[in-house]
Amino acid sequence: MRHDIPPLTEVRRTTQKKRDAWWTVLLVDPLATPLVRWTALWTRITPNQITWLALFFGLGAAGCFAFGTWNWLLVGALLYHVSFVLDCMDGKLARLTGAGSVFGAWLDYVFDRIRVLVCAVALMGGQFSRTDDVIYLWLALAVVFLDMLRYIDALQIFKIRHGMRKQIKARARRAREAENATELAFMEDLLRENPEADADAVAAHHGGETDTAAEAAEERGVPAQRASASPSASPSVSAVVPVTVPAPQGDARPGRPVTAIVDLHREFRSRFPGYLRLRAFLLRHRIRTHLVSGIEFQMAVFIVAPALNAVVPVTIGAGVLLLVFELAIIYKLLLSTRDFARTLDSFDAAESRRRAQEEEAAESGAPVAG
Repeated sequence: MRHDIPPLTEVRRTTQKKRDAWWTVLLVDPLATPLVRWTALWTRITPNQITWLALFFGLGAAGCFAFGTWNWLLVGALLYHVSFVLDCMDGKLARLTGAGSVFGAWLDYVFDRIRVLVCAVALMGGQFSRTDDVIYLWLALAVVFLDMLRYIDALQIFKIRHGMRKQIKARARRAREAENATELAFMEDLLRENPEADADAVAAHHGGETDTAAEAAEERGVPAQRASASPSASPSVSAVVPVTVPAPQGDARPGRPVTAIVDLHREFRSRFPGYLRLRAFLLRHRIRTHLVSGIEFQMAVFIVAPALNAVVPVTIGAGVLLLVFELAIIYKLLLSTRDFARTLDSFDAAESRRRAQEEEAAESGAPVAG
């Protein structure tokens, strides 16, 4: 027995993700988290061993699906759920014990794809051998394709978002080197920390500028370094590069750097004003807004459909919902790239104004304002 394993409340805080699929939050974590604590407390099982065990139960589910009858489908659905619980446990155990590894992450990802492939072939193949209905062959291809599409799309969107944030951070670093004293924060991160707040409240709390804050700065006599959006864009989605607010007169402290709040989802929220309220509600329960992702799709196909003996309608319905949410994410990414372009334009405009001020100061011999 290990004596360094914390109480269950601390295990929940340590191992559970801040945002997760609703199926995991509601139907897996209540069972997986206590099991992870018990496993860490009383056994020497490693995360990789649990990953192998999850694959074993997944293959067992596929074997049951292949028989095709409802009784075996029900057993297969139960085994698949056990497999998924174990699949969630390996990561939690790695976070709790510090025994995670890069190879373990790769193993977990590859085994997930193998489990989906084998179970899709077994489930639809079993139904085809029982009914000779060719629709099950098409459904097998559709399930494998949609699972592949979801994870490829997720990876590419992550890479694009990471690249955008990296470029913005590089621009902010150059601004700091030019003595603009601008700190950087992303609105998405701030709203994740405080899901109850709206965008303007978060910006004000962190000292950053929305359009309203910039106007207030100008009223105080501070030249706000911000650029308007392109003429074709709505003013409500203009990008902002905040300024350094000078200290009050008589205050010996230096000017306070204002945080540049970069909002790459501003246009999306302006078009869907109810999104933040829904997001805040879901985040309070640790549920992410992507309500039908790869996890929910798998659970519908390999648990709900076999348990209800309704493979065709449930699989088609789950596939349609997955595509709808994937298209919504792609649309959100498109709007985010527009916010990204406007943000870079704002940094460029601020840099151009700074250089113009330096040139004017050099010609007049006056010092340049910091």
